[in-house]
Amino acid sequence: MKLLSIAIPCYNSENYMRKCIESLLPGGEDVEIIVVDDGSAKDRTAQIADEYAAKYPTIVKAVHQENGGHGAAVNTGLENASGLYFKVVDSDDWVKEEAYMQVLETLREQTGTDRVLDMLICNFVYEKEGEKRKKVMNYRHILPVNQFFTWEDCRHFTKGHYILMHSVIFRTKLLKECGLKLPRHTFYVDNLYVFEPLPYVKNMYYLDVNFYRYYIGREGQSVNESIMISRIDQQICVNKLMIDYFTEHAREISLQKRLYQYMYNYLEIITTVSSVLLLRSGTPEHLAMKKELWEYLKSKDKKLFGSMRRGIMGATMNLPGRGGRKLAVDAYHICQKIFKFN
Repeated sequence: MKLLSIAIPCYNSENYMRKCIESLLPGGEDVEIIVVDDGSAKDRTAQIADEYAAKYPTIVKAVHQENGGHGAAVNTGLENASGLYFKVVDSDDWVKEEAYMQVLETLREQTGTDRVLDMLICNFVYEKEGEKRKKVMNYRHILPVNQFFTWEDCRHFTKGHYILMHSVIFRTKLLKECGLKLPRHTFYVDNLYVFEPLPYVKNMYYLDVNFYRYYIGREGQSVNESIMISRIDQQICVNKLMIDYFTEHAREISLQKRLYQYMYNYLEIITTVSSVLLLRSGTPEHLAMKKELWEYLKSKDKKLFGSMRRGIMGATMNLPGRGGRKLAVDAYHICQKIFKFN
């Protein structure tokens, strides 16, 4: 059995997928690299995937499917994963070799212990085009370093500190047992990926290394603000699915205070991002969508709605007039800092 399965969702990725795959090959026989060609039609993505699978048959697996979007590609990667642990690396990102070796060594060490490791967390680096200083997202002031811990051992997650897809490696069996299934033809499903499995996560380990390099700046990238506004219906879809999950599992989540606090804060920031983007657009249609989103939250859980509405983010998003818009722009800059919109 492989130690780590790594899924690479690819869609017309010929210009950058080689760098991604090459950065993962040093893992050798401990890893399986699942290159998921998500219906690429305009370039040589499929051929490049097959080329690596032929050259490294015991390490690389090429899977071809009809286009289903990022979530469908992640689903396919998970379905084909045979490793003990599972990681998603987007095709325009890469990993640093030294940190990669430390990650694999840590996973090896944990497989021989009595405690089952559910989630490994590492740092990631924003590789933003045009910026010389790279922002590192680390968790050393929040999570115990180089040891097993549970949710109750975590310190308070401040606004701006979240466990994103780039940060995590999950136990494969946990993802399959929790029934994770990301929606098709929908962007921003990475928020569901790092949200829905959390109530199933008991034991965690934080390795303080700068492992994942998250590239920002490619034309047409999904975190571009104008692109996000054009796809706002998909952002709202993900937001509502998160509301559904949180409200439907509120009882079990609330049994762990730190877990509840973290998931509440994450849902709040995603709802803020949705609201900010709708306000930034400012069209009557989008302003109506913002109102409907908050009404949806209210229909699911009035207490949760009231709590978020009274919070700083919620109050800012729902203030009337020009002054309200100004505060909303300020909140936007907070979101921009967190999610590195370009």
